[in-house]
Amino acid sequence: DRNDRNDKDNRNDRNNRGDRNNRNDRGNRNDRNDRNQRGGRNQRRDPFISEPEEHGFNFDGIVQTEGVVEVQQEGHAFLRSADYNYLNSPDDVYVSSKQLKQFGLQTGDTVVAAIRPPRIGEKYYPLIDVKSVNGRSPEWIRNRVPFKFLTPLFPQERFNLSTSRGTVSTRLMDLFAPIGKGQRGMIVSQPKTGKTTLLKDVANAISLNHTEVYLIILLIDERPEEVTDMKRSVNAEVVASTFDEPADRHVRIANLVLEKAKRMVECGHDVCILLDSITRLARAYNTVSPSSGKILSGGVEANALQKPKRFFGAARNIENGGSLSIIATALTETGSKMDEVIFEEFKGTGNM
Repeated sequence: DRNDRNDKDNRNDRNNRGDRNNRNDRGNRNDRNDRNQRGGRNQRRDPFISEPEEHGFNFDGIVQTEGVVEVQQEGHAFLRSADYNYLNSPDDVYVSSKQLKQFGLQTGDTVVAAIRPPRIGEKYYPLIDVKSVNGRSPEWIRNRVPFKFLTPLFPQERFNLSTSRGTVSTRLMDLFAPIGKGQRGMIVSQPKTGKTTLLKDVANAISLNHTEVYLIILLIDERPEEVTDMKRSVNAEVVASTFDEPADRHVRIANLVLEKAKRMVECGHDVCILLDSITRLARAYNTVSPSSGKILSGGVEANALQKPKRFFGAARNIENGGSLSIIATALTETGSKMDEVIFEEFKGTGNM
């Protein structure tokens, strides 16, 4: 005999659910500390995300850089940095062929541009916008006259090589062999007689007395310690390729420096290149030139000296503004027949 279900405690006798604490009597969510006061989920600090605002750095934005354009055979180009002697480096900036046509850029143009960091899958910094080219606006560059169509003249304005330091060598050059804007001259002597020291004195005098002249010191096949000494003692751009580098690197650096000087002259600037030495540069061109079967005395290729002649012959004074001066050193009486042939080829090309 089971107890009748009606004898069970009636459900209505149980604690009425209405007697429970009403949910509205609970602490209101609005009474809790506001999440915005604690910092919401979106405001929580992610340990893997940097906060540039706290430190004053922003690595995601657009920054400016400066480099020299080098157009590749594929049609695109790169901005090479002077810190790496205009060779391949991690700081290179990629310039597309469309941007080359848009801004009228050529090999040797010194460009101040806006870049952004590379994204996933990108190897180089891409160029975003061009601020200036060779100190001119991008609109001005499109209408420039190419270097080969500029009218060359004899040097007319003279360099003042005398300084208050009392350097005798530059004072003697002022008296007996003055140098002007657009000069093409050679300093010829035996090895270990002080040609590099004389170039250093000339560079210091030009940088001190003629601040409007852009000075480039090009050291080809030189000793590394001389390169360091030149960089520390001269207020000029020093581009070097030491003797432990291959000949094709000598040639590449020399070509890019020459193209940079030409582009600056097209924009009306005065440029001076001090080359040490043209003999070693001609040796490098002779090494990389393909064999034609025609060999001159001393083992010089028949066509090997054409490119160093073009380098040396680029020095000129332009009629409507701008000049390119090249003062180069040449070796003689070294006991090498090749050096004698190179010197004889360049002997009558100067205008000093």
